[in-house]
Amino acid sequence: MVQLTDYLYSGDTVLHIIRGYSNDLRKSASATHNPLDRAHANFLLQMEELLEHNNFLTSQSQRIREFYKYMAGHYGLFSFTFRGRIKSLIRSEEKYNGYIVSFISSYHAKHGTYPSVAQIKEELTRFKDLIAYRIVLSVPSCHLKIGQDRDKLEMETLYEIANILPEFLEERGFSAQLASTELPESSPLLNENVRPYYKDYIANPKDGGYRSLHLTMYDNLSRGYTEIQLRTKAMDDLAEIGEANHSVYENQQERERARRQQVPVGECPYFDDAYERVTNLQNLDLSKIDVNMFTALDKYRVNDGCGLYYGRLILPYEHLSRFQNDEID
Repeated sequence: MVQLTDYLYSGDTVLHIIRGYSNDLRKSASATHNPLDRAHANFLLQMEELLEHNNFLTSQSQRIREFYKYMAGHYGLFSFTFRGRIKSLIRSEEKYNGYIVSFISSYHAKHGTYPSVAQIKEELTRFKDLIAYRIVLSVPSCHLKIGQDRDKLEMETLYEIANILPEFLEERGFSAQLASTELPESSPLLNENVRPYYKDYIANPKDGGYRSLHLTMYDNLSRGYTEIQLRTKAMDDLAEIGEANHSVYENQQERERARRQQVPVGECPYFDDAYERVTNLQNLDLSKIDVNMFTALDKYRVNDGCGLYYGRLILPYEHLSRFQNDEID
């Protein structure tokens, strides 16, 4: 079986690793008549095109920047950041195979049989965040009036922005996509007309308390999907350096082990391959990797200059709120 971990020790660049892995997957697919490996190779080509031909990102980033300028004009007392990134190769590979593992085990538990290749491929179309943007906002203490609740103010403003964002971007060449996941709760702060497009992980916190609003847009100019996440600073802290960051990975490993127990080895080769790829990536010793422009002392001290592990930054914008006396004057 061909897997990404075989290509991470030769000192090569990320782009050459993707090409080599994709080519070998395609050869393996032809030799073993494995249509999922062929689909996997095509998925990797999307990543290669993002890294090699990214002129459209300039156009996309400029249109996203229009919303940044809108926020600066309408929410000037808030501090906020815009961050855009191309998902890292390791995270993408782990997520892609994780979809296969999760779908096959869930399908088997429900039906007692295994899904067809066509059904698995359809599940993989859920992967729409190779490009993602994150908007994080905060109100500085100096702008809080006596008696104001910061969390309440930030939450109300976040949902206000969420209600505006889809139409704003649709006027600039994007199309909002219906959320692929139905969540049980929905915040009354989210307008009815935009509610079907959002995954509201604020009303429905994920493992470890992770909270965020997720919106998927289709860029009609670049003909690709992008995900936009909206968070307050407190939510972002929890996701990046808090319990949500540390617990999700451990919980994910526990779920994968449970799924392995549900599907006996040898019964579904597509599950076996994907499970092995996921677990090998989860157990990867980053300090042993030899990839150009990447260095890791351990899993916490990482200098990722190529987007192998953390992803490649494509849009950094930061707005610092006006001083308090600006409002007084």
